[in-house]
Amino acid sequence: MPVVSHAKPKSGADQLADALGELGVEVAFGLPGVHNLPIWEALASTGVRLLGVRHEQTAGYAADGYARATGKLGVAIVTTGPGAANTLAAVGEAQASGSPVLVIATDIPSTLRRPGVVRGVLHESSDQAALFAPLTKRQFTVAAPEEIAGTTLEAARLAQQAQSGPVYLGIPTDFLTATTKRAPDPVHHTPVSEPLDLGRARELFERAERPLIWAGGGALRAGAGAVIGELAEKLAAPVLTTFGARGLLPPEHPCLAPNSVHSPEVGALWDEADLVLGIGTDFDGLMTQNWLMPPPPTLITVNVDAEDAAKNYQPELSLIGDAREVVTALLGELPQKDGQERLTARLRRISAAIRRRIREDEPQAADFLGTLEEVLPEDTILIADMCVAGYWIGGFHRIPGPRKLAYPMGWGTLGFAFPASLGSAAAGTGRAVCITGDGGFLYGVGDLATAAQENLPVTVVVVEDGGYGMLRFDQEQAGLPARGVDLDGPDFVALGKSFGLRSERVQGFGRAFRRKLGAFIQSDEANLLVVEAAMRPPLNTSPRWYRKERG
Repeated sequence: MPVVSHAKPKSGADQLADALGELGVEVAFGLPGVHNLPIWEALASTGVRLLGVRHEQTAGYAADGYARATGKLGVAIVTTGPGAANTLAAVGEAQASGSPVLVIATDIPSTLRRPGVVRGVLHESSDQAALFAPLTKRQFTVAAPEEIAGTTLEAARLAQQAQSGPVYLGIPTDFLTATTKRAPDPVHHTPVSEPLDLGRARELFERAERPLIWAGGGALRAGAGAVIGELAEKLAAPVLTTFGARGLLPPEHPCLAPNSVHSPEVGALWDEADLVLGIGTDFDGLMTQNWLMPPPPTLITVNVDAEDAAKNYQPELSLIGDAREVVTALLGELPQKDGQERLTARLRRISAAIRRRIREDEPQAADFLGTLEEVLPEDTILIADMCVAGYWIGGFHRIPGPRKLAYPMGWGTLGFAFPASLGSAAAGTGRAVCITGDGGFLYGVGDLATAAQENLPVTVVVVEDGGYGMLRFDQEQAGLPARGVDLDGPDFVALGKSFGLRSERVQGFGRAFRRKLGAFIQSDEANLLVVEAAMRPPLNTSPRWYRKERG
């Protein structure tokens, strides 16, 4: 990045606006406060759309939803103290899911801070940046007004650099109105790739008779789907995708195993494999049923972080680098294997068996998934919450392509879906369809005002089962009475209408749901569909993990 020098001084807020423009930021999400108002003023004259929300947590989730839908930087702009702290749940989810999110928060005026003393300045905390330390890649606090632009660029680059994740940027509020020349930007260092041991990889693959590819969110974020698909066909290897990698391969790909690995038929593919190639994954507890899946006889990992790749299963070989680049290199080294037709036939049988089980186990879920597959256009972005309907989507809905599902199974934050869907809707990449429960929806229900005011293309589907249905199931399984899970709620249809949204109610996931959902997603406006239904949770929820039951 060349050194930038302004002919005349600018305010700190203008420098921030300039930096966001240089980064190509088109949309940011924020809530105004007395300390950050200069940012709103500075951005008003730029091409950056600052979309106002009703809660800072929504700003964080919306920035995450935008990042997941686009692969670009998500930006949340909040105010000092409680405003910054309100983003923490969203920041934790962004970290666990590898979302490149930049949280820009003001801090108390530098002139009023006294080191080591909390004086009682409005919104003061002893160390605001420290609140974000466990949940971000790094925390920046601007040291002088002239450093605002350069520090913003550095923080944004770090957020987007693999492994991507959230970064905190704090700016003392008095710096925003200070007039100064911009300091030279910091030098940006590109990480150096390590040499790949492709010869050793070839040896291991040549010995393998039943290879398997396990692809995680890092593979999707690297845009490695096409080359992974080629590699799978070359190896005649099934591809298992994690929650974060759903949509990596098209549903019709001949090597794509049906989700989810929590189904015994899919889990058997792992058990039988004599070599697993783990790409962009850390083999987390949710996907491995808390590591009850046995370690593979041979494991090769592809990851930008060797420690992350080896923290749960020990690899025999680690290939460190960008997933797309490393897999491309492997393609040129590995021999063609036979067995593609047999593999595809087996995967089709597995898929049919899973669909039969869903129909027998929970007919409403079969209707629900069938309607989504039939009605949703391919450019729809589906955002699911941690509710029973969301678990069915995360585990078993056929995702048509990359970045068409946002699911909070990184940190597992209830209340994610609706605010994240606002960010996805603002991305302009397709209509957002939010699937949430009546419990989680109430976390951020006030931002129905944002959906209406900003005329966002989002359909909110609230599955109403009278409370926290997943937790109710947990208590039932344990033989316990329902405590704290049965909730009185509002009339969601009347509530939606009070915000000016078209809102309707249906019973169950039958024909009326299919007809209404089809009509709602054709709209150009935000709308709300309430479905009265209670479903049994699927196999990918921890109370129903089959390996735990067998153990």
